[in-house]
Amino acid sequence: MNTLTLGSIFELQGHKEEALEIYKEILKKDPENSEAKIGIRRLSGVRKKYSGVNEKMKSFFINMDTQEEFREFERWLIRKWK
Repeated sequence: MNTLTLGSIFELQGHKEEALEIYKEILKKDPENSEAKIGIRRLSGVRKKYSGVNEKMKSFFINMDTQEEFREFERWLIRKWK
């Protein structure tokens, strides 16, 4: 069963292609799933150019490698976009 958690685990382990496929499958079943959309954008490199990028968080995102770091980044995103 494909879940966001499984996609996140694959992503954190460096299995980007597998994670991307999981997010795509989730999006097929639930086209409004924003977390799957974000995962797809992140892994496929389809990103818009934003001014004022937080370079500290960008570096943190690029280098994160634990589930706790992923959750910390997720919390930051939630606070940022509320």
